Amino acid sequence: MKRLLFVLSASLVLSMLGGCAAVRPPRGTSAGGASPTGDVASMDGKRDIVLAVANPLEPAATHAGSNLLGYTPSANYGAGQRAASALADIEKAYGVRTITGWPIKALGLYCVVLRPPPGVDRDALIARLAADKRVQLAQPLQEYSVYGNDNGSQQAAPQDGRHYNDPYTDLQRGFVETRAAVAHTVTQGDGVHIAVVDTGADMSHPDLRDHVRDGGDDVDDNNTNAFNSDRHGTEVAGIIAAEGDNHQGMVGIAPTSRISVYKACWYPDPAKGARCNSFTLAKALAAVNDTDARIVNMSLGGPPDPLLGKLLEQLLSSGRIVVAALPPGGGTGGFPDSAPGVIVVRSSDTAPAPAGVLSAPGKDILTTQPGGGYDFTSGSSMAAAHVSGILALLLSLSPRLDARTARDILLRTSSVTHGMLEVDAAAAVAALGAEARKQ
Repeated sequence: MKRLLFVLSASLVLSMLGGCAAVRPPRGTSAGGASPTGDVASMDGKRDIVLAVANPLEPAATHAGSNLLGYTPSANYGAGQRAASALADIEKAYGVRTITGWPIKALGLYCVVLRPPPGVDRDALIARLAADKRVQLAQPLQEYSVYGNDNGSQQAAPQDGRHYNDPYTDLQRGFVETRAAVAHTVTQGDGVHIAVVDTGADMSHPDLRDHVRDGGDDVDDNNTNAFNSDRHGTEVAGIIAAEGDNHQGMVGIAPTSRISVYKACWYPDPAKGARCNSFTLAKALAAVNDTDARIVNMSLGGPPDPLLGKLLEQLLSSGRIVVAALPPGGGTGGFPDSAPGVIVVRSSDTAPAPAGVLSAPGKDILTTQPGGGYDFTSGSSMAAAHVSGILALLLSLSPRLDARTARDILLRTSSVTHGMLEVDAAAAVAALGAEARKQ
């Protein structure tokens, strides 16, 4: 894998190219000292169960050990009396063990990850639990993956439009091909808030540290070192919002936007791609629901999931624009790509895209890496990040823009580059301006 070496002298910089929770405890803590995330790495997507019970808000109790949700046993942070009692009875009746639990305020639920007893068939147990009147939802703990990384490298052509002093700008294939520099003569995405649900990201990276924030860690109990060392989220964040005109590195599609990174995915094997599950993704989406983020980037996917579907529907109904990466096989039908209203993006190809699916640069994309570096990467994850950045440009000009209108603008303004139809940031910004002048 070729590596782009970071050089101190600007004159030499291009000369070397080588090888569920809305109610959250304070960072790093939880009620009773227990982990709010559980041991995520030990969760078993082939064995464990996600279960939810009703969790109505209750008046504050007056006795010791109470909080605004009523009496809360330390094992079930954020569970009201009704939820805690139901879960205790369910554990006893079915012989299950709770690994972790978390409240989802937006849905009025308390969720837990359960481990069935040895020798018990999971599907049969889920059917029994689903029939229990105390249970609002019972489903498998499902696993998801991020889409990348096929590494390679290829230099892009020089660009027109706004010129930056960042030395790697002309190497950014996606930035050049989407004509982002031309769009930047009108807008850079100023102030638009984007939630990135992914792995962690390098918060100290010189191209990210000033406007990319840690939104939450639902995997490692806020282990800063682990968060900052994650590759995939760092790559996605850099494509969207790497800082411009700082005399180093590259520039993002929306360099003045704000990003919050929610770590829901991790690397069980550093040599392979990152993984997520129903539990970590549900916590991240519930947290995003309590923010003002208008764009939610999910460069990941997997099977349909009832709980995640409910949370996704909540985000869409509140006016968020959700961007998802097309699975590597090209088919939709899972989470989050199959939900009506989600903008699905594939990596550009000479073959026609599925109906309604956007195409964006996703091969040989130069972007940020943990440790303050830069490298080339590929995948529909990177294509989705380009679209999230362009959407930020549009929302900065038209804050009330909805997902359907935004997708239609991007579809009809896409242009042919190297024989491939791709989103065009400059044309989309111009079309939005033309529509505004007509009104």
